[in-house]
Amino acid sequence: MPAIRIEDDGGVRRLVLCRPEELNTITPQLRDELDAALDDADRDPSVKVVLLSAEGRAFCAGFGLDWSTLGQATTEGSDGRVWDTVADVQMIGRFGRTFAKLHEISKPTLAAVQGWCIAGGTDLVLNADLILAGESARFGYPPARVWGVPEAPWVWVARLGLERAKRYLFTGDELTAAEAAEAGMILACVPDDELAERAGDLARRMAMLPLNQLQMTKWMLNDVARHQYQPDTSRLLGFVFDGVARHTQEGLDFVARAQEVGWREAVRERDRPFGDYGERRSP
Repeated sequence: MPAIRIEDDGGVRRLVLCRPEELNTITPQLRDELDAALDDADRDPSVKVVLLSAEGRAFCAGFGLDWSTLGQATTEGSDGRVWDTVADVQMIGRFGRTFAKLHEISKPTLAAVQGWCIAGGTDLVLNADLILAGESARFGYPPARVWGVPEAPWVWVARLGLERAKRYLFTGDELTAAEAAEAGMILACVPDDELAERAGDLARRMAMLPLNQLQMTKWMLNDVARHQYQPDTSRLLGFVFDGVARHTQEGLDFVARAQEVGWREAVRERDRPFGDYGERRSP
């Protein structure tokens, strides 16, 4: 089954994450399909805007625990050798570079988010040019508490400012959609039942412009971001320290506990003192 469904609406190319029963978690399949879909959209002269959305009660609940954490593997096809920083950076970098295409392709990208968008889900979506979220949306990076750091730290600073980025990454706390909009992390919070329509309307409104105008504007604004935030350097540091975080003593202890009680229970134990994410009623 595909991880992404592709639909066209005039000049708008819709990419729909379509594994709702798995909460649209990130897998190598999703990465590869998203990578190809973004390249195809950028090459297609009929496409002016890319709209990313998802089916189900979660936009993306992060990396899939079933494959990404099994046995503390750090490379696809790990042979059990000690942690190799370079191999780890190459592995996680494949995901980070795909997510970065939302920022880097020449055409505007818009994301419509509902429900959970946490951990790796933020690695993905915060690269989009614009984000609309339904009231049910919840954002956050709980692995900041143990076992991870964002793959692209610069997007947190660019969207939230340094002070707020530190506030949320020093705690791993979640943001509601309303809080995310107020903080500048997303463009707007809208009623859930209006999300698809509002996102579609905005995408179609953007697509009314000539393609070259959209591309020139995106290139200009992204050039400011490159000089101000150095995305390539930020991502490399994110890749390296994400690997380090998974191999500190605390990270290894977390893995050992997860192997004892199961990954989902270990995550719940990590977050329980904070009273959020899985400890709160699902949005």
